[in-house]
Amino acid sequence: MGRSCARLDGQMPSSSNASRILRFAQQPALQLIYDTAPIGLACLSPDCRYLEINQRLTEICGISVEDHLGRFVRDCVPALADAVEAIVRSIMNTGEPVIGVEVTGQRADQVEERHWVTYWHPLRAPSGEIIAINVAAEEITERKRAEREIRAARDAAETALRHLRETQDSLIEAEKLAALGRMVAGIAHEMNSPVGISLTVASTLQQRAAQFSAKAASGDLKRSSLNAFIGLVQDAASQLVTNLSRSAERIQSFKEVALDQSQSKRRSFDPGLLTEQVLSHLTRDSKHQSIAIGSHCERNLSMDSYPGPLGQVLTHLVVNAMTHAFPEGLDGVIDIRMAASGADHVELAIADDGCGMTADVRRLAFDPFFTTRRNFGATGLGLHIVHTIVTERLGGRINLESEPGNGTTVSLILPRMAP
Repeated sequence: MGRSCARLDGQMPSSSNASRILRFAQQPALQLIYDTAPIGLACLSPDCRYLEINQRLTEICGISVEDHLGRFVRDCVPALADAVEAIVRSIMNTGEPVIGVEVTGQRADQVEERHWVTYWHPLRAPSGEIIAINVAAEEITERKRAEREIRAARDAAETALRHLRETQDSLIEAEKLAALGRMVAGIAHEMNSPVGISLTVASTLQQRAAQFSAKAASGDLKRSSLNAFIGLVQDAASQLVTNLSRSAERIQSFKEVALDQSQSKRRSFDPGLLTEQVLSHLTRDSKHQSIAIGSHCERNLSMDSYPGPLGQVLTHLVVNAMTHAFPEGLDGVIDIRMAASGADHVELAIADDGCGMTADVRRLAFDPFFTTRRNFGATGLGLHIVHTIVTERLGGRINLESEPGNGTTVSLILPRMAP
């Protein structure tokens, strides 16, 4: 125990305090605790001198136990002196312990900073006077390192997740635009015939009008020529009205569907009529693949919902069936049914007689980026978009039934009043 007081001569605030601290330091039980404790321990005088310290705590600065005793904290660990003196003053003034103070230090012979959490308690004489400060320090360097690594891993994961979501959002928007593009191609195909016929009729009428005008100017106009021209005009007008009306209907239908899909506004609509409008724009692709699309839609099923998202759902489901249910150019049938389901819901079912799905494919069908046709340009987002729109935007439920070789049926139960 000689080391504990070897350098205390003349360094205590008073001889009475020095003798009391000396008696305290010479207790064998206390010395045993200091020598065997797994944490750093020290005892400081009120003027911040080291009265006792164990080997564990000397690792903060690398100075030996003997070289700490009797010396000021400012001499041994100058970087921490201000904080230590402030804590000691606080305890001397208030008599209250200070706990949970983190200390960071870096020894000259070490590269990495080390961290401790410290606890400071007053040591009192029998009279109640504070004669010293007990310090306990637990090293938390490894914990801090682990926290940094966890924080870095979390930040990296959050960044990766943010990039993934941004990519997914971009792909979803691209998929939606692709669906709208298919509608544009469909309407262009449907417009080609009536507009082409109208152009032919108008050109013929223009030629006959020029001939009729020439005959009238030359005075060679006969009643039979007049009657023939009148008949031609009536027939041409009838064809023009029929074909241009058909074109106008298609354009109006496309405008409504495209506006609904681009703006996603809520409004009242007939889902059966909407279904027929959407399907009319998909006939080109279905005919090209020799796939028959049949619809059986109950009319007057008024819904107060989002026709644009519902049109997207129907488009994705039909295109998904054409892409996956009939590989290798197989022909088949896609049947769409819309009917009431109780007083407050409607049911939309899309069924095909295609190749069907295995249990594994069926289980992953709605997962983002899952597809069995990636080599053919599929993104794996069609059914994921469907599931998201149905459950989140339309407030409905979706069910998938499929068996290998027995086709697939996707059923949607949608509330007439969207949430």
